[in-house]
Amino acid sequence: MEVKILQSTDVTGATFLLALAGMVGSAVLLFLGSGWVAKKWKLPVALVGIVALIAAGYYVLASYIWLGTGHMPVIYRYVDWIITMPAQVVALYFFIGAMAQPPVGVFWRLLVVAVITIFFRYMGEVRFIDTTLGFLIGFAGWLYILGEIFFGRLNEINVKSGNRAVQIAFFWLRLIVTVGWAVYPLCNFVGSFAGGVDEGKLSVVYNLMDFINQIAFGLIVLTAAVRDSPTTR
Repeated sequence: MEVKILQSTDVTGATFLLALAGMVGSAVLLFLGSGWVAKKWKLPVALVGIVALIAAGYYVLASYIWLGTGHMPVIYRYVDWIITMPAQVVALYFFIGAMAQPPVGVFWRLLVVAVITIFFRYMGEVRFIDTTLGFLIGFAGWLYILGEIFFGRLNEINVKSGNRAVQIAFFWLRLIVTVGWAVYPLCNFVGSFAGGVDEGKLSVVYNLMDFINQIAFGLIVLTAAVRDSPTTR
């Protein structure tokens, strides 16, 4: 089997491998961390650990494809996102659920909207449906998720919890979903309506943003869970 060598000038390839190493390390840490926290925190910590594990699997494949072909077909990213983004939204639900159980309807709305957001963004980007329609549905889904975590029941529980560790973590998690996740509709818009974007540069942006959107997201959840757990269990 031919071995693909990363060239010293291949910045894009380096970011694929860098993200792979980060995802593997964070997945190991998060799964270990699920044993350090109180029972009520084990599910959200495990969920963000699963996100990192799935992303690591994606980056193994993506690194091989990039080194072998110099291309990164967009469908691979969407296969990753259709699982990891809904899992992160669900992790937010159970993160707040450690304080007080939100209505189950919020769970289903967040999950369904997250899947719809990714699905229609993909359908529009590859032109299976009208590009504008796909972008608008995906954008509206993201705005709905923001509305739920800023103004919905999750925010109400967070405010009433009085738990400083949770409130600080929820602030940063919402910031990631707001600012960090904004890169996806922005790149989608540039690629679809503003003349396109170089495949390598786009991959660099996505790869580096995953350190914030997935790795930092998971570590924030773990940090809050550890801080809110008793020192002896």
